[in-house]
Amino acid sequence: MLAALIALELAALAVVFVVLVVDVLVLPAASLGTALALVVTDGLAVVTLGAVLVGIWRGRAWVRAVAVVFQVLIAAIGIGALQGAFAQPGWGWPLIVVGIVGFVLLISKSAKAWLSRRDEDA
Repeated sequence: MLAALIALELAALAVVFVVLVVDVLVLPAASLGTALALVVTDGLAVVTLGAVLVGIWRGRAWVRAVAVVFQVLIAAIGIGALQGAFAQPGWGWPLIVVGIVGFVLLISKSAKAWLSRRDEDA
């Protein structure tokens, strides 16, 4: 279940990355530097979350901390989406739910048991 949720998050993040790349290439940016920084940051997040997913499949202990940070950030983005003049509860609440579900899955006993293995080569 945890791997499926992380895979779904990775797919959504990859879609955002593709949309951002297309936007930078097609639409005029108010600040090209900011647009490129956003694309690079999202690309790094895609690579990192992909590594976390592989680590989860392999049952590696190091992925737990990184995955918890991602879940907290997802929930924080959702909370931010609910605030201000341009609040977007249509995608703010789902982000909060996904972040909380991911966090709960990461602290579950089954996840702890699976993710307690260490790299044998290290």
